[in-house]
Amino acid sequence: MDIKRSLLLLCTSYGSFLFGQEKAIDTIYIFDSQMSKVKLFHPVRTLTPKDVEKNSTNLSELLRFQSSIYVKENGRGAVSSPSFRGTTAQQTAFVWNGININSSFLGQGDVNNIPLFGYDQIDVKAGGGSVVYGSGAIGGSIHLNNILDFNRGFKASVYSEAASFDTYNNFVQASFSNDKLSVKVSGSYVTSQNDYKVPEFVVGNTGFSNINGKYYNTSANIGVSYKIADHQTISWQNQMFDASQHYPIFEQNGNKTKYNAQTVRSLIAWDINKSNLSNSLKAAYTEDNFQYFSDLNQPKTSGAEGKNYIFKNDFNYFISPKININAIGEFQVNKGKGYQSGIGSISRNVGSLSGLVRYFATKDLRFEGGIKKDFVEGISSPLLYSFSGKWDALQWYHLGINFSRNFRFPSFNDLYWQPGGNLDLKSETSTNVDMNNEFSFGDFKVTLSPYYMDIRNLINWLPTSYGYWAPFNTSRVESYGLESQVTWNKNFGKHALKVDGGYTYSKSINKESQMQMMYVPVHKAVGNIEYGYSFFKLYAQGLFNGLTYTTSDEQRSTAIDPYFILNAGVSATLFKKYTLGFKVNNITNTVYQTVSYYPMPKRNYSVYAAINF
Repeated sequence: MDIKRSLLLLCTSYGSFLFGQEKAIDTIYIFDSQMSKVKLFHPVRTLTPKDVEKNSTNLSELLRFQSSIYVKENGRGAVSSPSFRGTTAQQTAFVWNGININSSFLGQGDVNNIPLFGYDQIDVKAGGGSVVYGSGAIGGSIHLNNILDFNRGFKASVYSEAASFDTYNNFVQASFSNDKLSVKVSGSYVTSQNDYKVPEFVVGNTGFSNINGKYYNTSANIGVSYKIADHQTISWQNQMFDASQHYPIFEQNGNKTKYNAQTVRSLIAWDINKSNLSNSLKAAYTEDNFQYFSDLNQPKTSGAEGKNYIFKNDFNYFISPKININAIGEFQVNKGKGYQSGIGSISRNVGSLSGLVRYFATKDLRFEGGIKKDFVEGISSPLLYSFSGKWDALQWYHLGINFSRNFRFPSFNDLYWQPGGNLDLKSETSTNVDMNNEFSFGDFKVTLSPYYMDIRNLINWLPTSYGYWAPFNTSRVESYGLESQVTWNKNFGKHALKVDGGYTYSKSINKESQMQMMYVPVHKAVGNIEYGYSFFKLYAQGLFNGLTYTTSDEQRSTAIDPYFILNAGVSATLFKKYTLGFKVNNITNTVYQTVSYYPMPKRNYSVYAAINF
């Protein structure tokens, strides 16, 4: 029976069931059908809408306070990039409903140009995942998932927040479903003058003021799922995003610039789910456009348009109740057109074939092996593989082991940017291994995950003798460390208490210089405590970031000093529908940076109201 439960969980994402005598799981459709399988073998941190509510400024803030990821942000709301376990932003994959959405030009996701609102679930997975999620999933992956459920009738919610620095966040969502049809629409509008001051941080002869730092963004999401027959579903998910960021300057009379970005993502899926097999066929179109203005009042000075056509098929079959095979095929056409960057009209075909076998040996022991070959036009790609095992050794101890080879192929900018683009670049590769130890004692759980990565052919942009920068395959990097997590949940009567804390130790060493990599703090810790009584809730969340070098030679004078940030909030829910809340961020008024010379705000406040129909 336990093996059956595992297999049922394996297929939960399809809303199907394997055995007639088991209760059907037929009420939820998740677009990323692989995620439930991934969670059988890998620890995944799931961020809920409540976590979003605590960190509603942007996606950077959510990831910084609620995960082990280090997020570099050029001031609040500006250009932002994430990194796992001492790797780079290009080695972090953003996955939207199962589709890798890293920019074809940059090779990474710009965190603050990805909407925070509109997802039903955000999953954070550390460790290699290139066999399933493709190029860039070396350090880890961030999954932005939408869910459609059936037979839930009509629901709606409104969230509105006003915060310091003339900041306003608004989000609305409505959904309807019966036994055949499920529809969900949502939209958000975020705007901020973002004109905070940090007088203790002196630039030249004056204290820092975030001049020209305003931003806005708008997003809209539409999701539809329809059961066309028994065991068959057609679904559509669409997202549109429009944003503008003004780049902060240090002097009032400085040159004011801005960056505009627009994205369109659309995905159609046809799913077949039967007792022992399932198949998910997806066709997706993604578009990323951006424009840079070196003068606010002048036409754009550079930019690019990127269009991606993606076809993906995921076939899953149970040979026996203990053995599952999974074949994934994907083909993409990536098109790009640059403006004032030396990049003309370019196109690249990318294909891949993956195979995975899962073996459920006993109710407490399971294994997964995977292999993948990518075919990238004009670029040699390595054979990728992965192996995972999970053993529930004791009632209170669970052991997981993961071993994989991962890669990232060069981006359009790496290859074609002029001057500098380098057509001779090789793909970055890495060998990853980690071991997850999970201890459970009643409501108390501790997870310890040591890891090791050997990364080769790292792509670095370096100055040349010709006076411009160019990318080269340079250093070899060795990353190792420990991720840990402690959780405790307790309910007694109307009281509820939740404690959640994580600590990460990250050594990321350039093997040539034996120096710590830039912007990799050796120590990072996050903590959350929540207390609820009936309609009343109170929370506090903290972040400690250790010494962070900003140069490749470990220069202490330019390093970012360690800092601790404390946020807190309180809310009350009346008649189970109406919630009012108040938050204070950076209570201790700490002066801190995540990128040199761009201090983040000191103490700031927000009030919000939410209505759930």
